[in-house]
Amino acid sequence: MLDMSMDTGALLERLDEEFRLRKYSRQTAKTYAAVVREFLESGKGAREFLLGYSEKSRSTVRGVYFALNFYYRNVLGQAFPERIPLAKKGFKLPTVLGREEVLGMVGTTENLQHRLVLMFLYYGGLRLGECRNIRWEDIDFERGMVSVKQGKGGKDRGVFLHPRLSEALKASGPREGGYVFVSQRGGRYNKRTIQEIVKQASKKAGIKKKVSPHTLRHSFATHLLEGGADIRYIQELLGHKDLRTTQVYTHIANKDIKRLADLL
Repeated sequence: MLDMSMDTGALLERLDEEFRLRKYSRQTAKTYAAVVREFLESGKGAREFLLGYSEKSRSTVRGVYFALNFYYRNVLGQAFPERIPLAKKGFKLPTVLGREEVLGMVGTTENLQHRLVLMFLYYGGLRLGECRNIRWEDIDFERGMVSVKQGKGGKDRGVFLHPRLSEALKASGPREGGYVFVSQRGGRYNKRTIQEIVKQASKKAGIKKKVSPHTLRHSFATHLLEGGADIRYIQELLGHKDLRTTQVYTHIANKDIKRLADLL
């Protein structure tokens, strides 16, 4: 049992240690720490603190609940005292672009580095963070493979190197090593930079949908499914632990929907 007389700073330091021991992502650790700090400084009990978020979105309430649960179990060494029923996460279909819309985004982007960002997100089905972390040594031109290191959940995986992406990478000039996406200041592209690249590309292409980096990943999976790829292969390419996560794309792939329309 942890000494309850410890001050807020010491408790947050212990919390950080638990994140590092469990290899939590930087973003998750940052989000959880912010909630726990607010909780400790509020002077409220767990239930009262949670009730203060009752008017927020489902995802926000769930996030606060899990942050406090982690703190109680792993820092205080106690069972979380509240068993408040969590609102189930609403089912929302992801936004998907058509192939011509994706090609329009790539085609209207003149900056080669920015174009490569779009191509990795779509032709590799990468998450934003995975795109930032791609290094030249992860790309095997001979075998036509890209190694995605330390994806979500800390797992590595391999994805195919699409011929169009391979051609664009070679056109960008030979690189000996290091990150593929490096700013003029010498550091890796940050998340905001990649989000802005996608936003501007969709705007130039005249796309009215709300497009984010993850939209290109959703489009990658959906287009593969529509093309006849086995859903389990798609699961591996996306790095999904649970097949049910991948199965969301069966709700938006239109190959079977089109067949039903032909019956009318």
